[in-house]
Amino acid sequence: MLKAAEKVFKALADKNRLRILKMLQRKPMCVCEIREVLGLAQPTVSKHLKILKDAGIIEDWQDGLWTNYQLKPQNIYAKKIAASMEGWLNEDGCITQDLTAAKKASRLKLYCCRKREK
Repeated sequence: MLKAAEKVFKALADKNRLRILKMLQRKPMCVCEIREVLGLAQPTVSKHLKILKDAGIIEDWQDGLWTNYQLKPQNIYAKKIAASMEGWLNEDGCITQDLTAAKKASRLKLYCCRKREK
């Protein structure tokens, strides 16, 4: 138990991973959508997602060419963190911008995703 908790807290100790979690509270997203909002390189976003997934906070599933990510509701830590984070950071300017951009982020409009469909 202690090892799992340590992994979760280490995963939360990064601002970009917190930004990802706030977005995933709103909707499942693919790497390209997350990358678009964060403005980071795709490999960097993938690394952050792997850390969150290894900690058991998020899960992924395939949808054709895309891998979608969402909070993992059956994980006790993820459930409690999601509930706690609902009220956290909502007035933060960066988070506000991220959530607005996440609403607009659509794989159907992103160049990297359209390339995959061909």
